[in-house]
Amino acid sequence: MSDKKMKPIWFFVGMILMVMGTIIFLNGIYLIIHPPAVSTVLANTHPDIWWGAVMMLFGGFMFLKTRKQTV
Repeated sequence: MSDKKMKPIWFFVGMILMVMGTIIFLNGIYLIIHPPAVSTVLANTHPDIWWGAVMMLFGGFMFLKTRKQTV
């Protein structure tokens, strides 16, 4: 019998959130440096930076919390 252990789903959810949050955050930084020609009403609040940071933090928390767990 093989005694293989698996990672919990939250480990992979944390990794995905970290990667996607990083991409969104870096896109927000890019849009600050190179603003688009046509702007939206709430573009000055930079929601991509805020949500990218929130996704990175939550993903990092879930990744670090479950990195040593096995099911």
